[in-house]
Amino acid sequence: MANGTGILSAGTVSAATPEVARRTWPRWLALGLAMIVVAVVAVVWSSGARLLLGAVGLFLAARGVVLLRGARSGAVPAEVAGRARSLGTAAVVAGAAGLAVAVASASASSTVLLVGVPLLLLGTSLGLLGRGGAARRGGQALLVWSVLVTGLLVVTGFLQDWDRAADVATVVAALAVAVLGVPLLIGAANLRSVAAAPAPAPSGCGGCACGAGGCGA
Repeated sequence: MANGTGILSAGTVSAATPEVARRTWPRWLALGLAMIVVAVVAVVWSSGARLLLGAVGLFLAARGVVLLRGARSGAVPAEVAGRARSLGTAAVVAGAAGLAVAVASASASSTVLLVGVPLLLLGTSLGLLGRGGAARRGGQALLVWSVLVTGLLVVTGFLQDWDRAADVATVVAALAVAVLGVPLLIGAANLRSVAAAPAPAPSGCGGCACGAGGCGA
């Protein structure tokens, strides 16, 4: 997702400085709330597919621009700058395409979600399976879920109609967006706690009363 999603992990949040946390937690809070609101509106609105595709496209395009700027400015380490440029370019292209489809056609937006949702779920699950530990177990669970969702979409399309299947894909996509928003809110709350913590004492002071001349005694 956005750069710094790792800050949602407990270890990274605890390692974040109050200054970094103060800058970061409002952004995570806003993004998490926006994702949940978009998901809810997409389920109840007749043009939910366009809203979801447009929102995802906008996010990808913005994220791609951030990655490209970081790679060009040197903010990204040199060893990953090439990968950041590649990911940034792909994100900008995919995001712009998603936005264009969402603006142009409701039926095309539904078709993109109908095809894209199962592919994205399967691709993500296979990517997680390539890792170890908890990620692999999560990939196995997601793979089962992906197969079930794909089967549901295919059965719905053949037994009812593909417009109904596209509606189901929109609901599944909205659910995924809402689920991804929850850890952002949790991370924002954890970072807010870090931001409220008092600044640590200077490491060279050793806790003595420097202001009273204790260290010079």
